[in-house]
Amino acid sequence: ICGICGHAHTSCYLNGIENLMKIQPTERSKYIRLIIFELERLHSHMLALGVLALEAGFDTLFHYIFRDRELVMEMLEIITGNRVHYSMNVLGGVRKDIEKKHEAEIERRLKKLEDRINYYINVFKKDRSLVKRIKGIGVLSESKAKELTPVGPVARASGIEYDIREEGYFVYNELKFKMVLGDKGDVLERSIVRLKECLESIRLIREALLRMPEGDLSIKFPSIVKVPAGEITSSVEAPRGELFYYIKSDGGERPYRVKIRTPTYANMHVIKEILLNSQIADVPVIVASIDPCISCTDRMTVIDVKSGKERIITKEQCRW
Repeated sequence: ICGICGHAHTSCYLNGIENLMKIQPTERSKYIRLIIFELERLHSHMLALGVLALEAGFDTLFHYIFRDRELVMEMLEIITGNRVHYSMNVLGGVRKDIEKKHEAEIERRLKKLEDRINYYINVFKKDRSLVKRIKGIGVLSESKAKELTPVGPVARASGIEYDIREEGYFVYNELKFKMVLGDKGDVLERSIVRLKECLESIRLIREALLRMPEGDLSIKFPSIVKVPAGEITSSVEAPRGELFYYIKSDGGERPYRVKIRTPTYANMHVIKEILLNSQIADVPVIVASIDPCISCTDRMTVIDVKSGKERIITKEQCRW
């Protein structure tokens, strides 16, 4: 569905399937899933901040952020073998381990990245040209945020205390996850929230590496698995916000129904509000500040496989 948050999607789907089957992934795999999740968040947030800098006219800042984003890509490649689609999750665990010999390489990159994130926080707070460009535009007040119900950094930058990680899936409770909140709700505040979330992601990765227990990577299953009949919902905190899956099983090998609501779909509704009375030149910057992903927005095409014709379906048919 999305290359930037592919681990979030597979984790959310498997979390639902594992709950339907009443199984728990192995303890070690929970830590590994969390580490990949937070690396993916770092990747996504830095990409969003780089794009924002480019839209605001700060090309050098864009190149710096994208250069430092390579540190995250290198860590993902060390662990998974891939830079984008990691293919880590399997039913009941993960496909690959994090080897001891790689931990020093990961920590070296985390330290350098931490220094760079602190540098960028200073830039976004104190560079007069940048602050003047993005402060006070695209404002989403707390009251409007409650009304429009955005998710992720967009909501938290407006003071909304909502982060699915607080529900403690994987091992977020054990690692004492700390939510990052803002209160001004403008483009600058959304940027600062993302940067501070990067620091929290680095802390979580370090803590997970330190506390990760030994053990199996996954539960062993036969090649064909039938999921018990039933329905379930599953949510995780993807980089852009809450990712929601509705899964229905008829007891077979394949899901009978899967409905996905991505965070971009929840956040798109605020654009009309935050663009009101804006300068035309500010529009690209404001839109970039919600970090929209077009491939993540809800859409459906139904094609009759016999005739090849497309048709429109009702909302009721879409649900069931």
